[in-house]
Amino acid sequence: MSIQSNIEEKLQALEPAFLQVENESHRHAVPPNSETHFKVTLVSERFEGLMPVKRHQQLYALLADELAGPVHALALHLYTPQEWQASGQARPDSPDCRGGGR
Repeated sequence: MSIQSNIEEKLQALEPAFLQVENESHRHAVPPNSETHFKVTLVSERFEGLMPVKRHQQLYALLADELAGPVHALALHLYTPQEWQASGQARPDSPDCRGGGR
């Protein structure tokens, strides 16, 4: 199973209303077909009343194995359903890595 699939499966524990896991490794100076840099957009009612740091801690706990090994970078965009609706259901674009595309 791919690292991306593992991440998607583990994050189901947060009962997401929306989940998108994007492998952004190709935008960085890593070998082709790497799975080292990911962007996660997750919408869940479980984030109600939680500050961003507490939301991030929940994901870090769920993805401890991945973060201790193959995953080098993880961009997190975590919303309650109301925040997601207010955002226009859009998350920020990721910048290219300075060494990306080499």
